Amino acid sequence: MKHIVITGGTGFIGRSLANQLSGDGYRCTLIGRNKPSALGGHSFAAWDGRTMAGDWISALSGATAIVNLAGRSVDCIKSPDNVDQILRSRIESTRVIGKALQQVENPPRVWVQMSTAHIYGDSPDVTCKESSPFGYGLAPYVGQKWEEAFHTALLEGMRGVVIRTSFVLGKNGGALESLLRITRLGLGGTVGNGKQGMSWIHEYDMNAILQRGIEDSSMSGAYIASAPNPVNNKAFMKALRQSAGIPIGLPAPEMMVRFGAHNIFRTDPELALYGRYVVPQRLLDEGFGFRFPDLEGALRDLV
Repeated sequence: MKHIVITGGTGFIGRSLANQLSGDGYRCTLIGRNKPSALGGHSFAAWDGRTMAGDWISALSGATAIVNLAGRSVDCIKSPDNVDQILRSRIESTRVIGKALQQVENPPRVWVQMSTAHIYGDSPDVTCKESSPFGYGLAPYVGQKWEEAFHTALLEGMRGVVIRTSFVLGKNGGALESLLRITRLGLGGTVGNGKQGMSWIHEYDMNAILQRGIEDSSMSGAYIASAPNPVNNKAFMKALRQSAGIPIGLPAPEMMVRFGAHNIFRTDPELALYGRYVVPQRLLDEGFGFRFPDLEGALRDLV
């Protein structure tokens, strides 16, 4: 049975990926800080994300692939302490994985590395693909340093795949649950001016891209993981209301979003007020077939 090690695997994407891989005959080891209450048949090894401490390194020996999802959530107020943790958690964990792989007698042949589509910035009117220039600001800087750490840590002769991920829609985690709760309260209207891009992807397609990175030996380098049809915020919220059967949604002006995000949800308002349009050009060129290419179909399945 093929064995996949998923660092940062106890989060929403990691558990979703492990469940989908298990259905295809893989054995998965989830590596994270805290053991989940329900493992779903997967193995677990504890790791603080910054040091070599613990027995997690032994799971790497003989593994088919490692998928690295480790990194502090960006769903927080961007205080200096939180910004420091966001950057360090990504770079330090990636470096430590590289050092651990050097100690393993039989390391995996492929490393699939999480990155972010936010690396392209927040342009309101430009649709980016893999070859587009990177943006300016905190998220693009973190994304670039994260990928630099990966390329430095990658073993010689090891195939490396970087997945620049957009907004993942799933049933059992992520931001969709919060958005649905707000929508069902009648507050699911346009956020800000509604023109900000929302590049999204269904969790099934996200997992399929990660699995393709594991299995397809021709896949190497950076790929955007996003559905081929991004929409603006106004269209996204309308589709969400329709899928949830909610006829109305009060709009949220920018001032209200900034107050509510900081004082109620304790998060960064710019996560809602800004966005980006990206398309998975390399995947499309290589013939990847999306099960959920359009937002309405994705939301019908999830909601």
